[in-house]
Formats: sequence, structure tokens, C-alpha cells
Amino acid sequence: MRPTPQVADWLLDSDPSIRWQVLRDLLDAPEPQWSIERDRVATEGWGARLLSHQDPDGQWARGAFFPADLTRELYEAEGQPWTATAWSLAQLREFGLPPDSEPARRTVELVGANARWDHDGQPYWEGEVEECINGRTVADGAYFGVDVSPIVERILGERMADGGWNCERERGSTRSSFDSTINVLEGLLEYESAGHGTPATRLARESGEEYLLRRGLFRRLTTGEPADADYLAAHYPTRWRYDVLRALDHFRAASRLTGTPPDDRLSDAIDLLRARQSDDDTWPLDGTPRGRVWFSIEETGRPSRWITLRAARVLRWWDEKS
Repeated sequence: MRPTPQVADWLLDSDPSIRWQVLRDLLDAPEPQWSIERDRVATEGWGARLLSHQDPDGQWARGAFFPADLTRELYEAEGQPWTATAWSLAQLREFGLPPDSEPARRTVELVGANARWDHDGQPYWEGEVEECINGRTVADGAYFGVDVSPIVERILGERMADGGWNCERERGSTRSSFDSTINVLEGLLEYESAGHGTPATRLARESGEEYLLRRGLFRRLTTGEPADADYLAAHYPTRWRYDVLRALDHFRAASRLTGTPPDDRLSDAIDLLRARQSDDDTWPLDGTPRGRVWFSIEETGRPSRWITLRAARVLRWWDEKS
């Protein structure tokens, strides 16, 4: 589906991080046109604002996963904060900060030199031990031009028997989770998109996708009921959390990269997405993760440009198959 002229104008009357993706994914603008908007992410709007909070050593909040000043009392009162380096890098990737821009190149170098994971002081671009964290680190590293192949090899060895991943594996979990799996899948797809895919990474990605497809993206295998009510809602930013729209957008991106058609087992998830569309042809923001942020992006319960962009491009891709 293409957005109506009114919705297209509304989407374009926004931040560069949204405008360039609307031009590319919904309006079929030529690359010279949308790349101009993408370049503005470094100097205008949310991208520039997030970069302005960067520490001199390239980190954010002086920490890799958690801010350096985080206390247990603050965590219990506010929830997990989203201001540290890992979350800021992932947000810049989603905004579309050009990897060859000066701020991106500088950030990659400084983070590599100065950031260490909270777990055991591991160098940032070597990853740590948790699959969710390493999946996102692969996505960020591959996007920004870092060699993250050692992390990828680790992830491949941590795939579970049912095809996906679970960051609780080291604590005894024997089954994959929706949340961990989508984080790893996005990392493997970004790695593949950067031209580093191998038969082993593609096989792992496809097995993780099959884990989700067998469940219709949101159902329990045992009962067919939704595994979690939150999976049916649309969130932004998603951070580490899973939802149906996030998964659908992954399958769209994978299909575009590989040239494979949409899988019919996505149809129930597509129906859910259509049902959430408002009468004005937009989609609302159902929620954002609790916790400290550098700044708010959109208001919960209101029409969301981020959700509308992602939903519209998913439906456009899906409808092209018929």
C-alpha cells in the first residue's frame, strides 16, 4: 500500500530519520533524493540531538550497557535506563545515521578504544556473553563497518535445538524466546546485508525465522494462544523487546534482501496489523519501554509516524505478492 497524500505529507513533516525512509520505502524516490534526507540525520533532529549527548570518549552516559552512575535504587524506581552506549548506537542505526559520516566513523573508533562491557570488561566490539546483547552488537557493528565476525561465530554456536536463541541459556533455559531470537535475527540480517553472510549465517537466520513462523509470530505452540499480550501491541523504540510489527519488518527486510516471497504463515500477523490501523490511515504508538531516556520521541496513545512508516511498508511488501 502507498500512503494517502494526507498521510504522506504528515510523515514527511517530521524528522529526517523518518523522512528518508518514507521517501525510499513508501514513495519510491530516487536514491539521490532520499540520501540527502538521510545525510541530515547527523546534523538535524533526533540524530543530532542524540549525538550531542555523547561523551568525549565516544560513549554515552559513560557506560556500555548501563550508565556509569546507575544505582540499584534508581533502577528499581525508574526501570532499566536507555541512555548508555549500546542503546544509543542502536538508536542511531535505526535513525539511519550514514555509516560513512564523520560522526559515525569517529564514534566507531572511540567506542572501540574506550568502551568496555559491564559483564567482565570485554572490549565493546568483541561482544559479551548474552545473546540479546551480542545480536544487537552484531547489527550495530555490521551497519557501521566493524568486523564483528567473532561475535557472529559465537552466536552460531549458541543456537538452540528449536532453532532460535535465549539469553537465559546460561541460566538453564532449554527453549528459545521470541525476544532473544528477534535480536539475533536482526543482527544476522544486518551482517548479511553488509556483504558478510555465509552459508552458516544464512542457515542460522533461516532457522530462527522458522522458529517464529511456526508460531505465527505470536502464538504458543502448545495452545495456539498469544504467548504474550504485549507482542500484539506496537512499540517504539522496541529496545530488546519483541512485538509482531518488529518481526514483520524483519521478514520484509529479509525478503527484500534475498528476493524470497512472503511466507503465507505471516497472514495472521498481517491481519492483526491491519486491524490496528486507525480510521485516518495511521497507526498509534501503544507504548515505549519504561526507563530513563535522553529525550522522548513520540507520545504513547497518539498517531505515530514511526509505527505508521513501519506498518505501511510491511503492508506494501505483503500486498505486492498478490
